[in-house]
Amino acid sequence: MKEYWGSLASILGVLAFCQSLLHVLFPPELRFATLKLFNRIFNVFNSYCYFDITEIDGVNTNELYNAVQLYLSSSVSISGSRLSLTRALNSSVITFGLTNNDTLFDTFNGVTVLWEHIVTQRQAQTFSWRPMPDEKRGFTLRIKKKDKSLILDSYLDYIMEKAIDIRRKNEDRLLYTNSRGGSLDSRGHPWESVPFKHPSTFETLAMDPAKKAEIMEDLKDFANGQSFYQRTGRAWKRGYLLYGPPGTGKSSMIAAMANYLGYDIYDLELTEVHNNSELRKLLMKTSSKSIIVIEDIDCSINLSNRKKGTANNSSIGRSYCDPEMRSGPGGGTGDEGGNSITLSGLLNFTDGLWSCCGSERIFVFTTNHVDKLDPALLRSGRMDMHVFMSYCSFPALKILLKNYLGHEESELDEGVLKELEEVIDKAEMTPADISELLIKNRRNKDKAVIELLEALKERAERKSKSGETDREKNLNDVEEEEQEKRALESPKEGCAFDDGCEKDEKDEEKKIE
Repeated sequence: MKEYWGSLASILGVLAFCQSLLHVLFPPELRFATLKLFNRIFNVFNSYCYFDITEIDGVNTNELYNAVQLYLSSSVSISGSRLSLTRALNSSVITFGLTNNDTLFDTFNGVTVLWEHIVTQRQAQTFSWRPMPDEKRGFTLRIKKKDKSLILDSYLDYIMEKAIDIRRKNEDRLLYTNSRGGSLDSRGHPWESVPFKHPSTFETLAMDPAKKAEIMEDLKDFANGQSFYQRTGRAWKRGYLLYGPPGTGKSSMIAAMANYLGYDIYDLELTEVHNNSELRKLLMKTSSKSIIVIEDIDCSINLSNRKKGTANNSSIGRSYCDPEMRSGPGGGTGDEGGNSITLSGLLNFTDGLWSCCGSERIFVFTTNHVDKLDPALLRSGRMDMHVFMSYCSFPALKILLKNYLGHEESELDEGVLKELEEVIDKAEMTPADISELLIKNRRNKDKAVIELLEALKERAERKSKSGETDREKNLNDVEEEEQEKRALESPKEGCAFDDGCEKDEKDEEKKIE
């Protein structure tokens, strides 16, 4: 036993001598240089290069890691065999992802790359102000060396853009409104929000199909027009004016636009805005890919046409720059002063320098009386597209019948369809009124159509009678105007009459004396 321990000790001594001799002959600097040389030789013959994207960069979350995870989720759901499922906060969509140490091939502009999701256990942590997760996660991107410039210049930017689109589609859209009196919420924001769940779409919108197709094409060109707006030097924004009688679907049109583009909606209540400065701050706090709405703008503040009217020329002439008082009760300057916004401030809000502080935003104004608005607010660059929301037409009526009763055009009687087509334009009924009639009788489809036809005929008859009455009134007005003109054109007769009256008065005075 002693001999065994003695031989073991001698062997250990020899190993220790060899290790010390190796340190003397090959110091650490030489060994490091040799290892580096071998790596370079290996890289010369290796045609691939690798990039590591970790979940946490120092103490901050790596946004590129989250973007890659979202981007790969769109491809993993199709080709993956073992997937991880996640659901983000404020999202109604379940997303897919790569599991631990799984790989996935992706193609970009004809170049194939390999993604690998690497998960390892983190070493024991020392004291840290921010505790780290137990697992260390990251993606490794393998590409060919010849494709390095293409990947770094375009591929990663493409991933970030796609991730933003995916995140926006997965998240619930929000409907914002400015806080009452300009107050801030608990996070210091001037906007309050609720989830936007309006079901209106262009498919269900009661409107002429040709006009709907035109609006949808314009919206699509705007959403895909970033390069166009940059090339032409224009701010990436667009304005829509929706005008027409009440109940013609202006609010439903806005909801359909938001659902079509996937944008949030900011409903701006001008009566709660104190001055132009506050209006600019509200604009600065809006996000990109959003629709900024001012409904019934003719009722919010005094934006009357400056070219109309002569009685108040002095006040109208200064309406462009002077403070505009809110219309309606309680619309004065208030106790605090400065409780006003100007038309100039609103114009700068839609088309001035401050309108460029964000991108990909749509301004939508609605009004029932477009003739009351100032022309400066309606010109191109502010309201680029004017959409007249008319009374219900025959194509729009067919959409309503399909929405509420499930009736296709082929399922209705030809005679009934012909009668509806003849009377719908004369009746001048709004889609809201027709929808109410259909909702009331939706359980009995035949009864609903018959009652609708009767209501349209009755409305058309009333319209024709009121039209005759209006024509008679107009004729009477014309006759009265002509009589007034004739009286004004014969001043001599009036003067002779006046002279005769004066002589009679003088004679009476003399008699009295």
